[in-house]
Amino acid sequence: MNAPVVGVIGAGQLARMMQPAAIALGVRLRVLAANVDESAAQVVPDVALGAHDDPEAVLAFARGCDVITFDHEHVPTAILERLIEQGIAVRPGPGALVHAQDKAIMRERLSAIGVPCPRWARLDVSDEGHEGVIAAAAEFAQQVGWPFILKAARGGYDGKGVWRIENAEQLRDVVRGAVARGVELIAEALVPFARELSAQVARSPHGQAVAYPVVETVQREGICREVYAPAPDLDAARSAEAQHIALTIARELDVTGMLAVELFQTADGALSVNELAMRPHNSGHWSIDGAVTSQFENHLRAVLDLPLGAPTPHAPVAVMANVLGLDLPDVYPAYLHCMARDPGLKIHMYGKAVKPGRKIGHVTVLGDDFEDCVERAAHAAAYLRGEIDE
Repeated sequence: MNAPVVGVIGAGQLARMMQPAAIALGVRLRVLAANVDESAAQVVPDVALGAHDDPEAVLAFARGCDVITFDHEHVPTAILERLIEQGIAVRPGPGALVHAQDKAIMRERLSAIGVPCPRWARLDVSDEGHEGVIAAAAEFAQQVGWPFILKAARGGYDGKGVWRIENAEQLRDVVRGAVARGVELIAEALVPFARELSAQVARSPHGQAVAYPVVETVQREGICREVYAPAPDLDAARSAEAQHIALTIARELDVTGMLAVELFQTADGALSVNELAMRPHNSGHWSIDGAVTSQFENHLRAVLDLPLGAPTPHAPVAVMANVLGLDLPDVYPAYLHCMARDPGLKIHMYGKAVKPGRKIGHVTVLGDDFEDCVERAAHAAAYLRGEIDE
């Protein structure tokens, strides 16, 4: 079979988890890695070394691929536009990807197409220095109330680049530091959310799209710790609304591949969009074991313009818990306890060095009883992290 080659820029765990799906589909992965020890570089035979922001390295890498996609959203759009000029398919394209790279551009576009968002303001007044940014942010706070949120327009993830601003002194400190580093900021009203949801869809170049069950994500210190699929006690109308929001964004922004729309839900049930990710996403890892077609397989199908697979769950409940590094230097011996205690548990490790707070793997449990699945997944993640020893 003359199998196509999918080039993945970035070699983290998302690229690593595309490899089993690629093998099953009979397509080849090629990854652009910063070094040979990266997560995907350990398991994908075809590895090129280079930086994602080096135009010549990216172009040389892409010439051996049928389509280019991503493990992260940080490739400069100018480089991607150059690839397209060379006749190389880039999915998602730079016109879509910029909305996941720049929160100000994202907010402007989502507001224009009528997607529910928190009240926000761009604080790009660099010609006035940090005093101008502070004044603009303080004026915004007067309109929406304190506390409010400041975000770096580019580059933040896992709670980084996000600040809850409680008072004028803190505002001044955060803005001074950001402006000194050349960081553009946006301000957002604080949403009194009851929980966070994620709506994932896959969309192909010819416009076919499928929607996964809406999930609840549990965040601690800005890092996703657990995912519940489907989101418990989410009524059918709200679930359909969240899926409609995600499908609308995918269509209007011309996204190809996986799109994750992270949402706030308030106590009265109202939804608003928090973030976008145009790639497989942590909130969809449950689908590897829990759905007919995983997010990784559907991402590959979508970027290759193949018919998309069913996102149907295998069980009434799936719970995914991230394994975060703590102080257990060797996680492998902990497998024995977890596997013996729970033969139905699925453990996925990423081949990454253990560092405190770093995502080094995840576990997934399927079942009929929500509380039971949560307990099993949480116990395994805690044991693999070294938090408990029984």
